[in-house]
Amino acid sequence: MARNHEHGIPRPRRQVYGAGFASKGDMGDEYPHPGETAGDYERLGLARHGNPGRFYGGYSSEDDDHSRGGRDTRGPLGDIIEETAQVTLVPSFFDFKVTGLDGERDILRPLEGKVVLAVNVASQCGLTPQYTDLEGLQEELAGEGFSVVGFPCNQFGAQEPGSAQQIQVFCSKNYGVTFPLSAKLDVNGPGRHPLYAWLTDPVNGHAGDIQWNFEKFLVGRDGRLVNRYAPTVKPRDNGLMNDIASAL
Repeated sequence: MARNHEHGIPRPRRQVYGAGFASKGDMGDEYPHPGETAGDYERLGLARHGNPGRFYGGYSSEDDDHSRGGRDTRGPLGDIIEETAQVTLVPSFFDFKVTGLDGERDILRPLEGKVVLAVNVASQCGLTPQYTDLEGLQEELAGEGFSVVGFPCNQFGAQEPGSAQQIQVFCSKNYGVTFPLSAKLDVNGPGRHPLYAWLTDPVNGHAGDIQWNFEKFLVGRDGRLVNRYAPTVKPRDNGLMNDIASAL
């Protein structure tokens, strides 16, 4: 659990896909152990701040509130309450670190605020010609805040066997691809990239393993998943195009 360095107490930690929660060891020795009660929180808060009723954001009575139904945020812990209240525990598409095919450390954060079509791609697939229309959408809609992102994957028929340089040359030479491409990654199984764990999470409404190359996910400007499309759905499919237009 991360710590507020000024006050030295724990604060909430963003949920991480593909990783476990913090261990007790991560929380520090002062974090309550089994058998401790709410009174222990209060005593620790009083020892630190000498302020009855405001232990870890708590309060003694309604009289301690400065607005009906509202928590007092003007005490010693006000800054902590304000800071932690703004933490979003549910990640968005743009929160995931994905390395680029060219070695760029994070290709998604620069796209934040855009509508994104995420596609797992392959160079030797019968659907590889979809690159033509994917690049066409990129060129036509980039000015409106839209981007395609390709995620090379070798899990389906071993149809993406090449190195990063080979993939880059293939896409550039044959399709003139200008949209971002990630380093090769897994979209299914135990090595599934955390981004794809999130995209296929039931909480997003489109659960299930990726079926084949060129499956598509449309992501809104807020980083939330809008829709999912089968590999055979073409980039210029009417339904997909309408969804992109609505998201823009």
